[in-house]
Amino acid sequence: MNRRSFLSALSGGLLAAPLATQAQPVGKVPRIGALVVATPGFPPIEGFRQGLRELGYVEGRNIAVEYRYAAGRTDRYGDLAGEVVRLKPDVIVVWGTEFTQTVRRMTPTIPIVFALADRPVEMGLVANLARPGGNVTGLTTLSFELSAKRLELLKEVLPKLTRAAALYGPDPRTASTLKEMASAAQSLGIRLLPVEVRGPEDFDRAFAEMTREQADALVLLPTSLSPTLGARLGDLALKRRLPAIGQGREFVEAGALMAYAANWTDIARRAATFVDKILKGAKPADLPIEQPTKFDLAINLKTAKALGLTIPPSLLQRADQVIE
Repeated sequence: MNRRSFLSALSGGLLAAPLATQAQPVGKVPRIGALVVATPGFPPIEGFRQGLRELGYVEGRNIAVEYRYAAGRTDRYGDLAGEVVRLKPDVIVVWGTEFTQTVRRMTPTIPIVFALADRPVEMGLVANLARPGGNVTGLTTLSFELSAKRLELLKEVLPKLTRAAALYGPDPRTASTLKEMASAAQSLGIRLLPVEVRGPEDFDRAFAEMTREQADALVLLPTSLSPTLGARLGDLALKRRLPAIGQGREFVEAGALMAYAANWTDIARRAATFVDKILKGAKPADLPIEQPTKFDLAINLKTAKALGLTIPPSLLQRADQVIE
């Protein structure tokens, strides 16, 4: 959805020549640490670079950015975060909620901007959205909050939908998300069937459970599993003939019916504004958390045809990506 490819790993950095801003001594090149849950091909990274360019920063000339990529491996968060913190950058930009938590535990002083995070108050990253407090601020994706909206989109395609599975992995945000989805499901006349997976070894069992419970469709909740295994889940949903919706581009391209999420590239572009403000003297504690303003809908018409479904014209008109 103009949005995500999560696969291998790389680390790198760029050095530069002088820039003087309000908060920078003359001749000092600002150094940014960039911690990314994905790989160098992750689309939001280009969005961040675009945002820097729009503000007059040129990597390799007047700003230095040290990139580190976890490639979907949570076991690398600690090492990569420690590596960047030891560089003592002026600001650390982080893609990923759990990655941000790791960095925050390592430094209470270096300003941290999360470019993609969900429920930051619930996850203990900030005190509140208006005045974050501490050394952390940034932009949320609303990925969990959009789960109820995804259920509504399924209902538009399947007016007779009565049973929808909600596939989720281990995550502290799941309980509040399922509660919101249950409320939306009730108003739509849908029975919600929560199904948990803890790893890829659970996938076959989970889809068998959905079949046994006679689920008519599937909503994939955000999970640490979805970035690296979204394509497999999309393929399984198609093979089981389950209309499915999630948030990842790789999910819908692999056979899921739809994907709906905030535009992560635009969020990353806006993260550059936070960096600029902090370099000019602003405190993270005083910079309100921002929410997404652009959302993307992707629809796989090949899957719709295979499942014998007709996508309403009104929904197709709203789509940002259509796979035919």
